[in-house]
Amino acid sequence: MTALNDGWFTEVFQDQGTAFSLQVKQKLHEEQTPFQKLEIYETETFGNLMVLDGCVMLTSRDNFLYHEMMTHPALFTHKDPKKVVIVGGGDCGTLKEVLKHPGVEEAWQVEIDERVTRMSEKYFPELCESNGDPRANFFFGDGIQWMRDIEPGSVDIIIIDSTDPVGPAEGLFALDFYRDAMLALREGGIIVQQSESPLLHTDTIIRDIHEDMKKAGFDHIQTLPFPQPVYPTGWWSCTMASKENPVRYFREEDVNDRPFVTRYYNAGIHHGALAMPQFMVDALEDVVVPGEG
Repeated sequence: MTALNDGWFTEVFQDQGTAFSLQVKQKLHEEQTPFQKLEIYETETFGNLMVLDGCVMLTSRDNFLYHEMMTHPALFTHKDPKKVVIVGGGDCGTLKEVLKHPGVEEAWQVEIDERVTRMSEKYFPELCESNGDPRANFFFGDGIQWMRDIEPGSVDIIIIDSTDPVGPAEGLFALDFYRDAMLALREGGIIVQQSESPLLHTDTIIRDIHEDMKKAGFDHIQTLPFPQPVYPTGWWSCTMASKENPVRYFREEDVNDRPFVTRYYNAGIHHGALAMPQFMVDALEDVVVPGEG
């Protein structure tokens, strides 16, 4: 549930008994797309705010935390990623981070709602500055079907940059989708799934992701927590899994010598994110193979 009262946008989480508010200057845009209600606000302190079906998606101020953690750990864990597919990610922030890697030869953004991308181009242009890169490719349609139809063994990294697992995004958290992703990945391929709040969802969504990825054939799985102030609890995560190789090891020297700028991600952050809190270890220890991550 959301409310806009006295210049404040508030997202209310009834099941948690909590709420999150941002003071807004004005509403910049509102429309009902074929898939969801899309709103853009200008806030007092967090820049522009995108809201989908009443849920905060991103702000100008803190989106770099999410986008950097959804991309760089995986790209520096894979030995030599050439082709990356992003399912979702209509705001283009994940695509921008992927294309910072000069070794990437081809990146696809597969987004069901083109209006999200068009409004991001207008209101979050800093996230879309790589959209004209010749390596960038866009497909607006069903990511589940797209993954089912892709040539087997043709992708190095799949990033599932989706909304919460309800509505159109629900199928992106399903066993069948992970099986299709497994087939699409080359040897040494990696999948990354946004996996909600460790504090709220370790025993439910995150555990289900681990179980379904294991069933799909991913033997090496690791959830990486990171801060995300505008999401529920201010603490979020992504879950990374590999077909063959442990995901606890990464090209640290390449991280230190990276030829691009990051605002959050570095080698120390990567090491720290691999250290899950004990309550997560306890909740997932009978799913993750000990010592393999």
